[in-house]
Amino acid sequence: MVFMYLSLKVKMNFIIAFMKRNYKALVLVGVFALALWGFMPKTEKFDGASDNDQLLLQLVTMVLENAHYNPKDIDDEFSKKLYKSYLEEIDANKRFFLQSDIDEFSQYELMLDDQIKNKDITFFNLVNSRFLERLAEAKGYTEEILQKPFDFTEDESFNLDYENQPYAKDKKELKEKWRKQLKLSVLSKIHTELQTQNGETTSYDELEKEELGDEVSSKKEKEPVKIKTFEELEVEKRESELRSFRDFFSFMEDLTRTEWFSMYVNAITEQFDPHTNYMAPEDKKDFDAGLAGKFEGIGARLQKKGDVIEVSELISGGPAWREGVLEAGDLILKVAQENEEPVDISGMRLDNVVKLIKGKKGTKVILTVKRVDGSILEIPITRDVVEIEESYVRSAIVDKDGQKFGIIYLPQFYFDINDNKSRDAAKDMAQEIERLKKEKIEGLVVDLRGNGGGSLRTAIDISGLFIEKGPVVQVKDGSGRIDVHQDRNSAVMWDGPLVIMVNNFSASASEIFAAAMQDYKRGIVVGSKHTYGKGTVQNFVDLNRFVRNAEEDYGAVKITIQKYYRIDGGSTQLEGVKSDVVLPDRYSYVDIGEKDKKNAMSWDKINPASYQPYNTGVNLESLINKSRQRVAQNEQFNLIDRNAKWIDEQRKKYDYSLNYEKFKVNEEQTEKERKAFDALKKYKNDLKFVSLPYELELMKKDSTLAKKRERWHTNLSKDVYVEESLNILSDWSDALSKTLVRTKN
Repeated sequence: MVFMYLSLKVKMNFIIAFMKRNYKALVLVGVFALALWGFMPKTEKFDGASDNDQLLLQLVTMVLENAHYNPKDIDDEFSKKLYKSYLEEIDANKRFFLQSDIDEFSQYELMLDDQIKNKDITFFNLVNSRFLERLAEAKGYTEEILQKPFDFTEDESFNLDYENQPYAKDKKELKEKWRKQLKLSVLSKIHTELQTQNGETTSYDELEKEELGDEVSSKKEKEPVKIKTFEELEVEKRESELRSFRDFFSFMEDLTRTEWFSMYVNAITEQFDPHTNYMAPEDKKDFDAGLAGKFEGIGARLQKKGDVIEVSELISGGPAWREGVLEAGDLILKVAQENEEPVDISGMRLDNVVKLIKGKKGTKVILTVKRVDGSILEIPITRDVVEIEESYVRSAIVDKDGQKFGIIYLPQFYFDINDNKSRDAAKDMAQEIERLKKEKIEGLVVDLRGNGGGSLRTAIDISGLFIEKGPVVQVKDGSGRIDVHQDRNSAVMWDGPLVIMVNNFSASASEIFAAAMQDYKRGIVVGSKHTYGKGTVQNFVDLNRFVRNAEEDYGAVKITIQKYYRIDGGSTQLEGVKSDVVLPDRYSYVDIGEKDKKNAMSWDKINPASYQPYNTGVNLESLINKSRQRVAQNEQFNLIDRNAKWIDEQRKKYDYSLNYEKFKVNEEQTEKERKAFDALKKYKNDLKFVSLPYELELMKKDSTLAKKRERWHTNLSKDVYVEESLNILSDWSDALSKTLVRTKN
């Protein structure tokens, strides 16, 4: 039997990008999937005595051409895209290369395809050596600029739209660009510190107080803030910026040629699709260790996107996930150890940031993050190991106007491929459904929000709990062969009203399950406009298997080898699963997921599988339309939608004044606009959620479990999305009752 493991993971991005202050809330998430079965292209063995860089290039090219699901022609068009992509990756903000450098590089724009085929690395050597030269010059600029005070009374501005800016025509212009960039960064830090002194920033204690009440936040007294003058802060923040850049240049100077070349190789692989990457030996070891859960830390996956470090995913059962404050999409600005000064991580390599955040169980790390709405928040997280129990299925009961409903939260489609007797999501789901049925529920919500995926086999088995036997998903390989994966168990655990909740971060196996329920017309999908949209499968290919007498470790290539499709024939790739009822959220006007990726594979369609839609006994379209009308009239959803539009507007702002008074006025106006949406945090429904009887018994002996469930139930009582899902179930149950009455008459 073949198993696929499709899970939302941090993209192991080895692109070394550079410092820029991020004033826009970027909501980008990098993800990939992992397929756990062997793959061995039929090819020759290479001689390990060859030049390492040239051999690596040859190995990677061989794998791409022979194993990729949709191999590309390495031609002039490929060369043009690679040329542009590589230069963007190493100098995203156009702060190192001069226009004269670009003019010199341009002679290779249509030659890179030939160089790849001939194992020629002339272009890489030229660009890399020039970059190191410009890096040393930039180091000198920062030292000189940050030694002198900035004059924030001058009327000047800086534009952050790097993509549409030209390269500097000479060193004088480039140095001036650095001056303005550094001035804006220092100005922003001064303003944030002044806000903190005036009590205008959001603290974690205040957020905790809002969520859990006075009892928690009163456990510790807030320390008085030392008041500093603007002039004192100017010196302090300028010196802080200088230390940060000294660290940055030190990190850059420590990079080896192998690391720089890995970056070039990745620029090649990612022309095929965003989930095909080269992993250098150390990066592959780190990934394997993280996958096995061997590290103690906060349980968050990070990615480097351009010049920012973003939280791409919270690991189910990890401390950050359990504490519920850090969010996917947050941008990390600073990292502090307990009782130590925070370190500005702008411009740091991803692996160095990870090392700062990791630590022993029981120690505390404080992250300063920037939310998608632009707000700044300090979040302390106590390091721990992932609690496997917390990643398992959980359920609750809610009474709504005399109707009893169940909600099942599924964090991931877990399954132990090495132990068939261990717990898996399908078995646990079946057990929870049986328990809920004993409580005589009238409808069921399955919450897949934030579920990054898991075992495909488990997704099929869970689908089988709600349908009679039949196809669930189709998988197509590069040769065009299509396998239809079936649920072969005719037993149905739950045939009543069903709502599936999703969001932008529901991916892979989550999309398979949601799509199957939608295609069978078995349930109503509720949530974001669409799910993540990753409909491809990857496999790791160890490059060392192709080398005789290898004296070096050549790493591995993670490569896309398959695509999966819904039973109606449509792919989930790029488009994801579109919700039947779209509920506004903060990401409504921001491209998230696969659509945001460069070189993402396209959506397409194959022939549908043979299946029969489910007869629910009610008109689902009528229920969907009723919900849409209710959402359109709901004040909370309207406020969420206005907030989402405002966030999108903020992301498109690029011009910033370097005059403090003007900067302050602009920031105060932005903060005033942001506070208009504070009501979103105060929303509360009138629903009460309780655990099942078996869990109530466990909670009598386990106070920790009791606290965890109390927090979950509290969050559900503030969740307008859950509330609307229950409204749909109520309508569905009422419609069934009317049908039953008509049948009896």
